Amino acid sequence: MQARIHSFGGMKKCWRASFRALLALAPLTLAAQELTLHVDVKLVNVFVNVIDQKGALAAGLTREDFALLEDGRPQQISVFERQSELPLNLTLAIDTSGSVRKDMAEEADAARRFAHALLRPQDQMSLLQFATEVRELTPFTNKVGEIDHGLGQLRGDWATALYDAICQGSARLGGNPGRRVLVLISDGDDTASNATYAQALEQALRNEVMIYSLIDVPIEASAGRDLGGEHALITLAEQTGGKSFYVSDGGLDKAFARVSDDLRTQYLLSYYPKNQEPGRAFHHIQVTIPRAAPQSFNIRHRTGYYADLPAKVR
Repeated sequence: MQARIHSFGGMKKCWRASFRALLALAPLTLAAQELTLHVDVKLVNVFVNVIDQKGALAAGLTREDFALLEDGRPQQISVFERQSELPLNLTLAIDTSGSVRKDMAEEADAARRFAHALLRPQDQMSLLQFATEVRELTPFTNKVGEIDHGLGQLRGDWATALYDAICQGSARLGGNPGRRVLVLISDGDDTASNATYAQALEQALRNEVMIYSLIDVPIEASAGRDLGGEHALITLAEQTGGKSFYVSDGGLDKAFARVSDDLRTQYLLSYYPKNQEPGRAFHHIQVTIPRAAPQSFNIRHRTGYYADLPAKVR
């Protein structure tokens, strides 16, 4: 009986020691929870291009020159870079439908030169073609030889699934860290997509993809020219912080060179959102240069971001 009492007493001491240990660990557990909450705050990256009144890229601006608003509320710029060294993830999507198929050989040659000039060791490029269907010819790689091989596999068809290509290209880019860029070569005519313009834009914004539209108009004065499609390509670029160029203005090589210049001269402004308005699915971003007179600069960046996770694309 006495042995059992001693045993019970030992158990009580053990329980007391365990309880004291739990109390001692409680502040550490709470501190760890607080640290996790801090780390999980989303860092929002905003890539910005600034053009002066003469059309030249404005270099030499500092963090203090910029002001950044989210939904009209001032934000503190936590990260600032004049030329981002973040890896570049770029998907080149080429329209091979009947309306632009005649330019396919020229497009392939210009795309080869673009890939060779642009890609750094830390960058990756993939290749899509779209006509009646969207096909990935080359997965993400930094080997220009693989891009060259994919460009040799371009095949034409008659219909055009432009918005499907934007949705699929954006979804694939969304899984990569760093800058995400979708370069489209098309006349803007869409005749075969399951997706709509609104869905394509949403996918690009959800996956933080900048769209550069190289608009290839087959015949300038053609009665069948799709002006609505051209406007869609222009608007997609504007809304995502990219830019649009007409291939007829100097040819594809010049258009690709403009894309390359644009990507090399971007400012990076990053911030942790503060004082967010609850319940918003989409947050609007505005970047200004307060010291400058109105109309002194043309400032380009994406219009905003979705707070929830990207929707799945099948």
